[in-house]
Amino acid sequence: MHPENSSRVPEFILLGFSDTRELALLFFTLFFLAYAMVLLGNFLIIVAVWTDPKLSSPMYFLLCNLSFIDICYTSVTTPRVLVAQLSGIKAIAFEGCMAQLFFLHFVGSSEMFLLTVMAFDRYTAICRPLHYTAIMARGVCWTLVAACWAGGFIHSTVQTLLVLQLPFCGPNTIHSYFCDVPPVIRLACANTALTEWLMASNSGLISLGCFLVLVASYTLILAKVRARVSQGNWKALSTCASHMMAVTLLFIPCIFTYLRPAGTLPTSKYVCVIYTIFSPMMNPLIYTLRNKPPLTHVPKCHIHTAFKSLQD
Repeated sequence: MHPENSSRVPEFILLGFSDTRELALLFFTLFFLAYAMVLLGNFLIIVAVWTDPKLSSPMYFLLCNLSFIDICYTSVTTPRVLVAQLSGIKAIAFEGCMAQLFFLHFVGSSEMFLLTVMAFDRYTAICRPLHYTAIMARGVCWTLVAACWAGGFIHSTVQTLLVLQLPFCGPNTIHSYFCDVPPVIRLACANTALTEWLMASNSGLISLGCFLVLVASYTLILAKVRARVSQGNWKALSTCASHMMAVTLLFIPCIFTYLRPAGTLPTSKYVCVIYTIFSPMMNPLIYTLRNKPPLTHVPKCHIHTAFKSLQD
């Protein structure tokens, strides 16, 4: 534990994307449109699931939670970026930076755990349809969602405590548009080698582990679908492929960012845009535009296809 430094920097400077007014307005417009799409699309999914009695299956329950998490996840960073692009104010208080870091990892890791649960839900519905109702009962779904939030809270608490125990007494310029673990610990006035490895083993292994579970589940689904070639199964395969592409857009940048010590290679702020802005925007696009009908027919990537084949 490093001794507390009384001269700790009171604030950090987030450099953002550009110092010129023209580019700042351009980035503001792009981020505003993306943020609006995230809010509108995910909010419509939440409203549709809660108001339509037909959308009461575990798939839609988990989808509703995913939409809520995407809204929270994007809201941790994007509003601050929009204000900075318009006002030019790049300073963020030390306490505000730590709060942003905490909630970013809290919501982000909860989303990773939830995506893993959703993959298990799809695997159960397609590969074990006769046991699906018992395995994915409503009480089990609530427990799994609560476990995702609890896991995210524990992970984020560990990450934040590891950062708080470092002394920050010198440079305070962060080469990013939000506070995250890798760029922040580079500013510490101490040897952070051990802390960097601890953080890499925490965030990095969580990202990698969840991604491998997702890949394994989709591989099993692919094998199951190929065993029964039909129009409905190929539709499920196509939908699951689009889901896997969206999952890859979230996990690959996170693995690249966190599964290595912070000082080995700087992380591009444009890579961060992929998992903080673009990935949450993909959720409503995939689940509403994938099929011809709108929100009331979210992709049938599990039990509907399986049960239809049994009834036939």
